[in-house]
Amino acid sequence: MKKILYFLSVLTIVVAAGETNSCLKCHQGIEHIRDHKSKMMDKIFAKADEADIRGNDCVVCHGGNPEASTKEKAHKGTPEYFKDNEGPKAFYPDPGSPWINENTCGMCHKKQIAAQWNNLMATEAGKIHGALWGFGAKDGYDHNHSNFGNENIHKRIGTDVYSKYMKELSVKEPQGFPKKMKALPPAPTAEEIEKDPTLSVYTYLRQECLRCHTGGKGRKRRGDFRGIGCSSCHIPYSNEGYYEGNDPTIDKNASGHLLVHAIQSSRKVKVKVHDKTYSGIPVETCTTCHNRGKRIGVSYQGLMETEYQANFDAQGNGQPKLHTKRYLHLQEDIHYSKGMLCQDCHTSIDHHGDGFNVGANLGAVEIECQDCHGTTDKYPWELPLGYSDEFKTTPKTGKSRGVGHTLAKYLEQGYVPEDKGDGFLLSARGNPLPKAIRKGNEVVMHLASGKDLTLKPLKLLKKEGKISKEGLVAMDQIKAHTDRLECYTCHATWAPQCYGCHVKIDYSGGKQNPDYLAASASHHNGVTAEVHNLKDFLVDGKVTETRSYLRWENPALAQNGEGRISPVIPGCQVILTVIGKDGKAKLHNHIFNIPNKEGRGKEGVNSIVMSPVNPHTITKKARTCTSCHDSAKALGYGIEGGKYFADQSKTTIVDLMSADKTVLPNRTDEQMPGIPNLKDDLSRFVDENGTQVQTVGDHWKLSQALDNETRSKLDRRGVCLSCHQEMPSEDLAVSLMVHTAKFAGVRIDNKVHHAIIHKTILLSAWVQVLAGLVLGGSLVYWLMRRRKKRK
Repeated sequence: MKKILYFLSVLTIVVAAGETNSCLKCHQGIEHIRDHKSKMMDKIFAKADEADIRGNDCVVCHGGNPEASTKEKAHKGTPEYFKDNEGPKAFYPDPGSPWINENTCGMCHKKQIAAQWNNLMATEAGKIHGALWGFGAKDGYDHNHSNFGNENIHKRIGTDVYSKYMKELSVKEPQGFPKKMKALPPAPTAEEIEKDPTLSVYTYLRQECLRCHTGGKGRKRRGDFRGIGCSSCHIPYSNEGYYEGNDPTIDKNASGHLLVHAIQSSRKVKVKVHDKTYSGIPVETCTTCHNRGKRIGVSYQGLMETEYQANFDAQGNGQPKLHTKRYLHLQEDIHYSKGMLCQDCHTSIDHHGDGFNVGANLGAVEIECQDCHGTTDKYPWELPLGYSDEFKTTPKTGKSRGVGHTLAKYLEQGYVPEDKGDGFLLSARGNPLPKAIRKGNEVVMHLASGKDLTLKPLKLLKKEGKISKEGLVAMDQIKAHTDRLECYTCHATWAPQCYGCHVKIDYSGGKQNPDYLAASASHHNGVTAEVHNLKDFLVDGKVTETRSYLRWENPALAQNGEGRISPVIPGCQVILTVIGKDGKAKLHNHIFNIPNKEGRGKEGVNSIVMSPVNPHTITKKARTCTSCHDSAKALGYGIEGGKYFADQSKTTIVDLMSADKTVLPNRTDEQMPGIPNLKDDLSRFVDENGTQVQTVGDHWKLSQALDNETRSKLDRRGVCLSCHQEMPSEDLAVSLMVHTAKFAGVRIDNKVHHAIIHKTILLSAWVQVLAGLVLGGSLVYWLMRRRKKRK
């Protein structure tokens, strides 16, 4: 009976809304922002009742004048009630805009709104610091700047355990958890560049790097269309940016519009596009921004950028640009293949922030692989808090973390499984993971798509004999792997590697381009200036970028900020050219040197950066042992030890030359101008003595190239010679096995070769055991004889 009454009451409201909603006089056919049976709509209807605008529920979020009869008047002002109470203070085209969303989304989602200006998606502190480092480390290791500047003003979101954990971590890494950050300085004028060309970093940041933050709409390019603030993630935009809904007032041939007027969020929220229904936030929403820098969004989809236009379509056109790039389709991340969205692993705090400033990703992300997979020795709930998130070089020990049984109220606004099993798994930092439920010794993942996945932790797989022999050796027998490596060090088999970031900033001839950061900071009722008048925000200079070369296979290894060994890829390897007002270079192919600060690094280390990373390209089959242990690149010495490239500091001229390389023509040009401070291949970041030749991670104290001891343990190059220098005539045991195999007509392929090595090692071991027994027996016999003589 209660359900019937509820349905009738909702139906009455819907009918009333359809009859009295003055917005629908023009927008008839527009999609419902949410299902009318949802709790969100219940609250919107209730708020409309409070404001005495029952039926005009659109106004609860958008504001405006429901009494008006023209578009101009309807899209102005707000009902009197909202002027002194919660609600919109004017007409808001995008209620999700962070500049006004405390009056809209913030009515129900106060914690997320309070934290929004401190999260990395808003501050871009890590990106800013990386660029400043590449231009001479203007802030040193401190993260002093953000897009708009902010101070800690919020109580930290999360459990008490989490708050305690983060407080201790921020004391350990103060440079990565700043108490306050200043707003980025303005773009310099061409005249200021004449005095100090290093100021060009602010032109570079404002024109190129700072388009993706949630305080602005970004640029209008294929794949870059999105909302702002909450709408950046929670409102669907296609790559093409066209509206495909039923509102007759929206031009379907003009790009820059939402796909449909609906909110995408959790598993329980269904969005309909034409005849298709989905839930959760599609990965492509995330890749709208996460396609540069570490490129983890597109990599998760298996997309690796390329310079080429293949493949051709049926009309003979080359591949169109997406996010201003073209792509190869490589192996997708296994989680993506199984239908997992970004939000299925990453938590609300990972996305929205916890209310405090943070300098870079490792500080912002609270999850680790082992939180769900555990180790071969321990289930996730048996691991201590902080495991794999140590920020030191030894594994975390302590009591078992257990599971959680309750969620914070703000998390209950999303999807919460009815069957909570044996409890929620906990993140490495102590917060419950709402989608991950323990059931016995298994884990059930309740995905945002509506699908449930049952996951068997590694300890259970080992118990059931379902881990391969290679996997057991790597994860179970070699304890150093579990203690020192990230899981993705082996299981991320490829990573995008864009070597050399050649940046030209040209201030000659009055060149100007838009300052995206300034445009986003200029707003009216939540709408930022990027939408209409970018030309009003032109600043001196024009940025052009290119690179030296691209790779994807087997990334190198280094130590990340958590103290664990991880893949490492080029970060911002800035090679800077600044052209002054007169058209002459103020800096030419310049790489900055970093002075020794805080006892870290060495005087004269290049500011070009290799960045530790989780590539988000996980596969079940890990990279091979030899790809690390028999690889100069993995050690940090560069691709094939850096042997391919000539001296990059010297200019290359290609023309008619005599045998002694004297250039014969007078009229010639430099094919490749030299880079004075680049003595090595860009893939080489440490030499054989252990001296870093470029920066490895500029955010966290422990980020560095592998030290001498670790590299010596890792290095097994040339191990084939251990056997083959004595093969086959002089080493009797090995020779016997090889000749026996040949005599039996067995082809010595890789499988047989492994068997011979294995048996050789066993034979050698048994020889040593027998020799020990003989020696021990002889010693006992001698002692007994000696004792007998004494008697």
